[in-house]
Amino acid sequence: MRIGYAGFQHESNSFAHVPASLDKWKEAGILYGDAIRAEYETSQATIAGYYQRLRDEPEVELVPLVFARLTPSGQMTHEATEFLFREILESISTNGPWDAIFLPLHGAAVSDLYRDADGELVRQVRNLVGPDVIIATSLDMHANVSEKIVKYSDVVTAYQTNPHIDPDKQAFMAADMVLRTYRGEIRPSMFMAAPPLSVNILSQGTSDEPMASILRLAETARAIPGILYVGVVEGYPYSDVEEMGMTFIAITDDNPDLAKAVANEVASLSWQLREELQGGAVAIDVALKEASEATAFPIVLFDVGDNIGAGTPGDSTFILHAARKLGISEITQALCDPEIVVLCQELGVGSHISASVGGKADSMHGEPFDIEGKVIALVDGRYEEPKASHGGFRFYDDGKSALVKTEDGFTLLLTTLPAMSSSLEQFRSVGIDPVLQKIMVVKGVHSPRPAYEPIAAKMIWLATPGASSADLSTFVYKHRRIPMYPFEEETVWAPSETNEERLT
Repeated sequence: MRIGYAGFQHESNSFAHVPASLDKWKEAGILYGDAIRAEYETSQATIAGYYQRLRDEPEVELVPLVFARLTPSGQMTHEATEFLFREILESISTNGPWDAIFLPLHGAAVSDLYRDADGELVRQVRNLVGPDVIIATSLDMHANVSEKIVKYSDVVTAYQTNPHIDPDKQAFMAADMVLRTYRGEIRPSMFMAAPPLSVNILSQGTSDEPMASILRLAETARAIPGILYVGVVEGYPYSDVEEMGMTFIAITDDNPDLAKAVANEVASLSWQLREELQGGAVAIDVALKEASEATAFPIVLFDVGDNIGAGTPGDSTFILHAARKLGISEITQALCDPEIVVLCQELGVGSHISASVGGKADSMHGEPFDIEGKVIALVDGRYEEPKASHGGFRFYDDGKSALVKTEDGFTLLLTTLPAMSSSLEQFRSVGIDPVLQKIMVVKGVHSPRPAYEPIAAKMIWLATPGASSADLSTFVYKHRRIPMYPFEEETVWAPSETNEERLT
């Protein structure tokens, strides 16, 4: 049995100003062949799950083809999309024949060429390999799953944890279903329910209610005889596409009616809980005062509006300006500013620095923050996370970075690339122990939790502005479904009895 895998992963924020250009993809690294295996086989990311299931199957040849991953940002450019599609499709075409194709995607990629970039890739792969090759598509839990993805795939799975600590486990299940399908043991039948429901990013933690209750129902449904898979997909509210919103996937062994019934049952519970699925954040000044008056530390403040995992530039300064105005310091955080990193390198370790940092990408993320301080450390920005992390990734690269301590008590890790707060090793690599800090500001909503939840005395999510603001009313959507809850509160929905297009 020959299985090839190829794909790209991008979470596209339609409201972010920095596009996912081809240069950025190439800078991040496009991997081919064994380089993919070397990067991901020992991780806990999606691709690792394929190897975990198939490495002990001597009759299976798993062939790495091409894979690219880019930190979330604005929409993919026409040029980048064409390039990635061409590389993926040509690699599949020239290295076949195949019995199965694995597509490790994200599900919320939007491009200037295709609004449903993931779905369009699946369609084109299906047209290329024909109807008899088994296609398994692996998605992020923040995917906006389209009918194309379901129609042209035999198996679709998605992460079921947020923070995402199970990508390998979900890919393992996908690989297992493909293998059993090839052997004639099962015949997957899939259905997707898609109520007009958007979930606030603050309510998407899978260990938090009410999302935890929805996941428990899905887990219970997996025990029903004939059920192969049940997936809850939260959707990504910052992609302005028709498919934006929650989806629910059920896969059965040749029982389409059961797949439809189970997907609709889980979707119906989510619809009943739609009001509870809309979260709220704490005002910046209120959170800072609470943190400064705390007696146990560290207090971890989440900069929701500058969530790098949702495509923002990572240089928001609203919290820093508010803290200085309130006379609060002892704040440690990362901030993307490649220009000042270069300056720090020119000055050298131990030098005095006078500069304006952050707030340069766009007006949505604040004004530059003036500092006087000292360059403490210069590093290459690479570090390794040995424990389970968001997305299952092991190797990180923030680009060349500089640690600066200001005269009024701020500790700033300046990075060349937007740096997700997914690993404590980010700060340990420059000699800072997060456990010993008073106030830590992290860029994200759920992705920092595996790293920071075990050490935090308290975590507070802040109502900061930006391209990932929790207040969705601040964005102007042009392509989403209408009506849709919570944008139109009067929206009604009931499971369809005739939607055969979502049945495969």
